[in-house]
Amino acid sequence: MKTKSVFISCSYFFSLLSEQAALFKKRSETMSGEKVIKEKYLISPFLSFFIIHAMQVGVGVLSFQSEIVKETGYDAWISVILAGVLVNFSIACMYIILKRADGDIIKVHQELFGKWIGGFLSLLIATFLLFLALIILRTYIEIVQVWVFEDLQNWCFALLSIPFFYYVVSGGFRTVVGLAFLSILITLPIYPLFLMTLEFAQYNNIVPVWKHSVLEVIEGAKVATFSYSGFELLLVYFPFLKHKELSQKWTQLGAAFTTLLYTYITLICLFFYSEEQINKTIWALLTLFKVIEFPFLERFEYIGITVWMIVVAPNIALAIWAGSRLVKRVFSLNQRHVLIVIVILLCGGAALIPTRSAIDAIASVFNQIGFYFAFVYIPFLVLLQTIVYKFKKGDTNETAGM
Repeated sequence: MKTKSVFISCSYFFSLLSEQAALFKKRSETMSGEKVIKEKYLISPFLSFFIIHAMQVGVGVLSFQSEIVKETGYDAWISVILAGVLVNFSIACMYIILKRADGDIIKVHQELFGKWIGGFLSLLIATFLLFLALIILRTYIEIVQVWVFEDLQNWCFALLSIPFFYYVVSGGFRTVVGLAFLSILITLPIYPLFLMTLEFAQYNNIVPVWKHSVLEVIEGAKVATFSYSGFELLLVYFPFLKHKELSQKWTQLGAAFTTLLYTYITLICLFFYSEEQINKTIWALLTLFKVIEFPFLERFEYIGITVWMIVVAPNIALAIWAGSRLVKRVFSLNQRHVLIVIVILLCGGAALIPTRSAIDAIASVFNQIGFYFAFVYIPFLVLLQTIVYKFKKGDTNETAGM
């Protein structure tokens, strides 16, 4: 009888400990604003390849060649490769800070800067991602206006597309990732078609190699980084990855595949156009669609523009999802409510940007911010986090030795 009462007491004691541990865990999650993501919402590591690649390749690939050629001429392909190497370096830095914090960028910011300053910095990143979505949407609207429907109003296309993005993003992260996955599978066969333009190629355009100075090539790489924008999304979706330690190789491969694709496209354009032509052509790659001909099909560029909506859709959806999640995490709001406000603002923003010059002005500022964010601020966070963690470890050792 005595043994039985002792057993009951021990069981009651351990149940109390379990309840207290669960309560402490719940309070910790509430204080940090972060909840443990359920297994059913996580994605396999290899899908990071598709997220990064789908986010990077958008409307920028249709026009980035002329911007780089203005800086480096026929050495533009070198700048494209250099920009890709910088992207892989930045991704490696992101993995360092995210693995140490075992969370997303909000947790990193809160550990290093505190709740208020950290929250403010996270909101700046949310704004950055939402502006990325706005620029992509407005640029695609302009392409449709110039090439297909000249009288199409900005607000009309935005109003038609916004419900689609709300529907996709409200389905959750896995739905958005599924869209990115399908987008790549559907559009990948388009790129080999540009080999048909090699019939008119001038291969001697790119020789001799490296005719420009190192500084000019670096400046060209800086310009090229805007076309690589989107990999910053890793800072938000990192907690959704299963086996995070295995995901880095897929993320790096996704960025490397984008670099390979951009180099291929740049070389195709350099072989086809003269330097003067490419400087005067706004959408160099899109213009190449007019060269592609089939006996049973005319005006292939119309098909190219239509298919490119499938390329652009994951760009916008992923950026909206990431921006709305950051706002949700900072203010502890319902993400669907945040999403409604964001899509309305996105529609209004796309309607209010009147001309291409306005788009270029916004994109120019965005390019500068994106460059310093990815290649200066992220390495700075690695350095700062290393110092902070070192001091914390030192304080722990001193306390243990007392």
